[in-house]
Amino acid sequence: MASIKGSGRRGIALHTSLIAGVLLSAFPFYWAVIMSTHTSSEIFSYPPKLLPGSHFAENVRHLFDTVDFFGSMANSLLVATVVTFLVLFLDSLAAFVFAKFDFPGKNALFALLMLIFMVPAQMAAIPQFVIMAKLGWIGSMTSLIVPAAANAFGIFWMRQYMRSAIHDELLDASRLDGANFLRQYWHVALPVVRPGLAFLGIFTFMSQWNDYAWPLIALTNPDNVTLQVALSQLNGTHGTTDYGMVMTGAVLALIPLLIVFAVGARQIIGDLAKGAVRG
Repeated sequence: MASIKGSGRRGIALHTSLIAGVLLSAFPFYWAVIMSTHTSSEIFSYPPKLLPGSHFAENVRHLFDTVDFFGSMANSLLVATVVTFLVLFLDSLAAFVFAKFDFPGKNALFALLMLIFMVPAQMAAIPQFVIMAKLGWIGSMTSLIVPAAANAFGIFWMRQYMRSAIHDELLDASRLDGANFLRQYWHVALPVVRPGLAFLGIFTFMSQWNDYAWPLIALTNPDNVTLQVALSQLNGTHGTTDYGMVMTGAVLALIPLLIVFAVGARQIIGDLAKGAVRG
């Protein structure tokens, strides 16, 4: 009886801790939504306002009048979506080769990949800009999509996932059935590693959606910018920033990320649950 009571108290303490963690994690989002419904003067008032205000529609109107919100959001959606699909295909294809096939120089090539992984992206900005300029891509979305079409992290992540998730017996059986490399990749590997692909897709989409430095450098046309660059234009000079409008833009920019995260997380949880049932 004492052990049952002890386990019950531990369960209550665990659930209480989890609920507290969820509330702490959700509070910044709640606070951002609250600030988007107030004016700048109300945001900096004391005591702080914890309930929604009545200026959300006004802030939205000012936002749309100040920047081309939907145009820049369409640019971000185009870049993030295309890059995500390219990364999922190219990185998983390369990872499949590294994980399940032997070829000369495999270890040396993977070590080189890890060295590239450890190089900060900022160090590649200048040579990358020079290459894009010589190709005539500066100012276009191509300068954002092509350099990000594959990355070392995605290959490393999918390689590690495939090494444990894809059993050699499955590949051997597919070879006996006459499956070539692409059929093994498409019909054997991809169905097994969908949770890993879902995580990589979420990570890539969010990274591209929130990218600011490279689009600011590469998109020289101020009328053809991504959403993060457009939102940075809301910061006024000499203390004239309308923080209510800024927070409104930030909240609206979060909506696509929440949708992608919800869809991807559902895919991850669903596939893991199916695997548990099979097991």
